[in-house]
Amino acid sequence: MKSKNYFSKMVTALFFLLAFNSKANNVEITGTSVSGSNITFNISWENSWNASVAPANWDAVWVFVKFQDCNTRLWAHAGLSSVAGDHSAASPLQVDPVTDGKGVFIRRSAIGGGNVSATSITLKMTIPAGTYNYKVFGIEMVNVPQSAFEIGDGLSVATFNSISVTATTQSAGVTSSVIGGGGPPVPATFPMGYNSFYVMKYEISQLQYVEFLNSLTFAQQQSRVTSDPTSVAGTYVAFGSYAYRNGIVIETPGNNAAIPAIFACDATANVVNNNNDGQSVAMNNLSWADLAAYLDWSALRPMTELEFEKICRGITPRVSGEYPWGDTNINPYYSTTVINPLQPNEMANTVLNGRCAHALGTSSGAYGPLKVGVFATASSGRSSAGASYYGAMEMGGNVVERTVCVANASGTAFNGTLGDGTLTSIGDANQATWPSVTTATGIGQRGGDYVNVATNVRTSDRTYASTTNAARNYTYGGRGVR
Repeated sequence: MKSKNYFSKMVTALFFLLAFNSKANNVEITGTSVSGSNITFNISWENSWNASVAPANWDAVWVFVKFQDCNTRLWAHAGLSSVAGDHSAASPLQVDPVTDGKGVFIRRSAIGGGNVSATSITLKMTIPAGTYNYKVFGIEMVNVPQSAFEIGDGLSVATFNSISVTATTQSAGVTSSVIGGGGPPVPATFPMGYNSFYVMKYEISQLQYVEFLNSLTFAQQQSRVTSDPTSVAGTYVAFGSYAYRNGIVIETPGNNAAIPAIFACDATANVVNNNNDGQSVAMNNLSWADLAAYLDWSALRPMTELEFEKICRGITPRVSGEYPWGDTNINPYYSTTVINPLQPNEMANTVLNGRCAHALGTSSGAYGPLKVGVFATASSGRSSAGASYYGAMEMGGNVVERTVCVANASGTAFNGTLGDGTLTSIGDANQATWPSVTTATGIGQRGGDYVNVATNVRTSDRTYASTTNAARNYTYGGRGVR
């Protein structure tokens, strides 16, 4: 199998560092260099906004840095200064630091919209002196402002009682009888969605999962794929063969249970990381342990099912039987009929309201999830793009959203603890308040997937909200919040 490096590399004599350029979805991070404790790079992405009218939010890129010790070859999560003045961004962007220093949000500094061309960013790291390699990662997010919102729709299966989540609800908690749906009381420490937060704009893509795998140790990789990292080059690692549109392969096998494998995308079984190898297709066959590991590694956290409804519905009044794009229209779409299949510009061949991947494809072995953001075009509206109120894509259909449920104490014990960028030696999330990565008790499913019936896609449908399944499944994917 021929190989084409997906990451371009540059060496600076200053620290003999290796700086990788990154591209995931439509975020590009290029030209990385390091001087002292500062890391500088260019960032660009498409379809950015900062809106003054409803929903009066913005998109951003969650940027974090990993560094590799040149002696041990181990990757670690770099701390970034929590002081805004320590970072800089050229116009039209600004850098918003976070208190735990695990990354920064980069966003438009003024009202506006459109593509962001390559813009220079400099961040101050807080890491020990040493000789390192560096990788800068970017994940597109959308801001969900603080506000009251409604849950339940009075029609969907196992829907919540039709109530409003307000500041009082968030500060005092609610009893199980008020919220409905069974289960224990929901304490005030549970993230109910009232407070502001960020959510990933898209579901995790296959390229993003590849980048994650390529920063792990051999033992950690073993836990996060189905095929052993020592398997021969070209081995598919999600299902053992190319299936359900998952094209992640081993590019270079690992060795001696010590040297990690190098993974790549190769849906066409030809040259890895070609333009049609499915890099932007939603990642599937993720167990809860896989998803939790990705979220912990990227310093995000799982979303709760109350936050799921906030992301979808926003501040608009509930509509009986509505879908995440705000109306009751739904039009199924299959992976067998897309234009430019598996390419970055994969798209639907028609524009209809309520476009959604929610039914089984017609060609055995060819069906699977679509490219993230597949229905959005330059002229699409919210319904035809399948967008949530705040601009998050594919909250309904495609792959399942794994959410923390309120049906049992393992779910309601979750207090919103963020990932810390590190994993256990075997590649598991290490956050004690998150639902167990072994049993997945407290993790359910919302939003439906590409094989579900239409009613399961509804914003308030809770048919599988408390379904516990720790195993991998060809429809399971996910995204995180912060």
